[in-house]
Amino acid sequence: MKLSQSVQGCFDTTIGSLGLSPASFGKYLAALEPRIASLREAYANSTLPLLRVPEWRDDIAPAREALQQLTKGARTLVFFGTGGSSLGGQTLAQLGGWAIPGDDKHGSETRPRTRFYDNLDARTLDLALASFDLKTTRFVVISKSGGTPETLVQIIAAIDAVRKAGLAAEIPNLFLAVTEPAAPGKTNELRALCAELSIPMLDHDPGIGGRFSGLTNVGLLPALARGLDVVALREGAHSVVDSMLKARNAGDFTPAIGAAVAIGLAKERGVRATVMLPYSDRLSRFAAWYVQLWGESLGKSGQGTTPVAALGPVDQHSQLQLYLDGTPQHLITVIRENCAGRGPRIAPDLAKLAGADYLSGHAAGDLVAAQQRAIPEALIVAGRPVRTIDLDTLDERALGALMMHFMLETILAAHLLGIDPFDQPAVESGKVLTRRYLSGEQTGARDGHTSAAAEPRQSHRGR
Repeated sequence: MKLSQSVQGCFDTTIGSLGLSPASFGKYLAALEPRIASLREAYANSTLPLLRVPEWRDDIAPAREALQQLTKGARTLVFFGTGGSSLGGQTLAQLGGWAIPGDDKHGSETRPRTRFYDNLDARTLDLALASFDLKTTRFVVISKSGGTPETLVQIIAAIDAVRKAGLAAEIPNLFLAVTEPAAPGKTNELRALCAELSIPMLDHDPGIGGRFSGLTNVGLLPALARGLDVVALREGAHSVVDSMLKARNAGDFTPAIGAAVAIGLAKERGVRATVMLPYSDRLSRFAAWYVQLWGESLGKSGQGTTPVAALGPVDQHSQLQLYLDGTPQHLITVIRENCAGRGPRIAPDLAKLAGADYLSGHAAGDLVAAQQRAIPEALIVAGRPVRTIDLDTLDERALGALMMHFMLETILAAHLLGIDPFDQPAVESGKVLTRRYLSGEQTGARDGHTSAAAEPRQSHRGR
């Protein structure tokens, strides 16, 4: 597995005035040295579990066994959860073909079809529950805190549908939950519900927030459901942690380089949006996962840049005009897979009939490979910051490395912004108001203003 990053397209020596100067880049890299040292210390002392997840093996067998038990006789496997409880799993499942036309059925003869319901929409949930053959449908429900209301609505509605179908006695065999262990003085509604109904549960590590949990059992279950090699996923992630431990300085560590460039461009060149542009259908949900990771971790105290999920080549035809010729405020990260020579060959006679001789004899992957090269070059010519990340093979090791790279890049970027990457205090006011509206309490809302600002800010590290 080889993952290489180039940030040359982000410097003023390459793109002109919108680029970061090498001197400024060096300043931001130097500022990361103490944070990298503290991460090494956290690894040594096991005080930041995220850094040790790639080495975990004891949780794989319980996850595999729970999934095998759950899916006996199953034709459909449904995942309920939202935000970090779902996006990491979707990212891994997509590597195994989920949500890719023509690939989604792959292996369905030997394992159930995979479905994710991460957005609560009343109509969608109603239609889904009405369409399921509940005798052959199984549900995995994920909520770190156990109190995510959207997820509680999903599981309660599903349990009720199962009861109404005359399958109440089968509830313990049809559901599996992942949530934090019970803790004194802490309410966990999902755990309480599952305990009452004898629904099996796996523990969500309390020290790992939802958006950082993709390589824990939160992501293992969807990965296993799609037949992925979860050990290889973690080995790929470990390669990034290992490079941090061995790096002589911040300039030897690719996530540090990425963080220094992203925050340096934001602070000194007015970059306000960070675009994730992979050229592979199997990385579409990775881009969505990145949006939450970057946005929710860094968007605090007036800081952060807006993350944007894109997909190549399709978004060349929807977003690229803006990035090349619009307001100069974007950093584009292009992820390129080695795809040359892959896919159908273009018949020369048909290419000639179409007046497209330049395609004659080429594979479909040749066109995408040419675009992957051309678009970063076009951005450089336009003077717009662009970073490239190249993968020789997109497999479990590569995806594990990508996910760990961007989790650590985000943590390091937070250090440069002087913020905590692990909390999301601003979203609490919306949660408070939602509960009040449902309970019928007066909120003091008037003309778009509320008294929620008076509520104490709490730090919840996951969903």
